[in-house]
Amino acid sequence: MTTPPAMVTRACSALLGTPARSAERLSAGSRTAVFRAALPDSRSVIVKLYDHTARRDALAEAAAIRAAGVAVPVPQVLGSGTISSEGVTALITSDLGGHTLGAAVRSGHIPHSQALKDLGGLLSRLHRAPVEHAVPRRPFFDSVSSLTRRCPPDLLNRIGPALAVIADTPERAPAVWCHGDLHFDNVVLSGPHGTRYLVDFTDAAPGRREADVAHALVMTAAHTPWDRRALLDAYAAPLNDARLSAWVVLHTACCWVHAAPGTSRRLWTGRLADLTRRTPHLFRTARSEGTPR
Repeated sequence: MTTPPAMVTRACSALLGTPARSAERLSAGSRTAVFRAALPDSRSVIVKLYDHTARRDALAEAAAIRAAGVAVPVPQVLGSGTISSEGVTALITSDLGGHTLGAAVRSGHIPHSQALKDLGGLLSRLHRAPVEHAVPRRPFFDSVSSLTRRCPPDLLNRIGPALAVIADTPERAPAVWCHGDLHFDNVVLSGPHGTRYLVDFTDAAPGRREADVAHALVMTAAHTPWDRRALLDAYAAPLNDARLSAWVVLHTACCWVHAAPGTSRRLWTGRLADLTRRTPHLFRTARSEGTPR
């Protein structure tokens, strides 16, 4: 660890009453940054900073963690609040360590199929957490807005049938607490028994269960029937298969749009092609449009 950035020290001082002694940056995005900070009393904590331009803030993530905590293991929220006149917010949580489910899969200590079962079980429990009526739901438009801004018109047209299935979801369909970005590296193994903790609730909000399950399927490369079955059997709750498949198409298209040119883009191009073969009714093709006689 090195000398902590000023904002990390300010966050610890304002929210914990003590400055950070040192800090290590774990990740950084365009509007958020995450640090592991050491305190003078030898405790280690995780500090997450949200820029004032971020779509969400630390207070929203703290609320989501507390809501999820009644159903699944999550890090303890130690403090959250605004720490600058510009509107920067910070979230401080307990440090569970850096041993993730993803690391265990990559090292071969946990089989991919078992990790999928772990994820399915966590999602099932998370989706049973109570949702307060006052908490804003994530609208369909919010789920596709980044896609529509960056997606080529031909791809957007191609996945039109999948978007139509999602858009036709009845408003009365119950919302559940969705993690929004669940994959193996957002599960930390901690404690003597390797308890599975869900972390990183940046995108958590009430939404449709099929959207959350589909995101997990896409981000864990569960694209074979047996991998999909491993996660869904562990989820063990009823899902609308048509909506689930449509959300898989949408999330895969989002990954294609955000993929870097080269190997990553080719990977997602192949997965879109595979989905086109397996669920042709969710894609618009020249053949399905027909030709004038």
